[in-house]
Amino acid sequence: MTNASLLQGKWALVTGAGDGLGFALAESLAEAGANVVLHDLVEQPEARDRIRNRHAVQALTVAADLRQRSAIEAMMASLLERCGGIDILVNNAVVRHFSPVEDFAPERWDEALAVNLSAPFHLTRLVLPGMKQRGWGRIINMASIYSTRGVENRIDYVTTKTAIVGLTRAVAVEMARTGVTSNALGPGTLPTPAIVARIAAIAAREHQTAEEATAAYLDERQPSGRFVSLRSVGAAAVFLCSDAAADITGTMLPIDGGWSAI
Repeated sequence: MTNASLLQGKWALVTGAGDGLGFALAESLAEAGANVVLHDLVEQPEARDRIRNRHAVQALTVAADLRQRSAIEAMMASLLERCGGIDILVNNAVVRHFSPVEDFAPERWDEALAVNLSAPFHLTRLVLPGMKQRGWGRIINMASIYSTRGVENRIDYVTTKTAIVGLTRAVAVEMARTGVTSNALGPGTLPTPAIVARIAAIAAREHQTAEEATAAYLDERQPSGRFVSLRSVGAAAVFLCSDAAADITGTMLPIDGGWSAI
């Protein structure tokens, strides 16, 4: 079986897929033959068209505010009617804020819990009945290196990324005899738009070049000294969807250039 036919006929929903890691995950699944639904806060037709033009798969774009349970339920009702079922769910959408705990705005805490944790729960519960009925399904939750350790000024991100691993495990145990697997991926530092912008801000503040700021940022984190490739994370997602990974469930796979080994 070629990689292009590995997931042929499957439908994958990737949240937060307009750009960055979410788009890379969607594209990797499309390369493996899956039809993809790209979710974002607003529809991203350019991302959809890029998938359609590069890969011989169907691609849809949907918009929903993941802070709202009603919006999630409406989106899923429409998708299940249009696609007939979601075979692969990738919970990637995330919000994050930077602030000391005592200054952290309560409304931002509520937003992070809703998008980073409650939305994956709601999406999971809505796709599971169809997956169980078909005897096959893959749930992939995007965790983080910060699922395993703390860091200052990121209370919402550390808390929700730690909790998503617990959600992953709980679902895995419940689904262990159904043909549905539940796993998490834990990337280190990726060259996403948010991270690149953060490094640019550091460079400006410290009067460094972009290259100097990037090297210093990565030196403090990843022994590899380089960004984790978006395609590496996408390839790991495809592997978890393959038959070779049928017995892998309830795990969190680090993809962090050795950071978790420190």
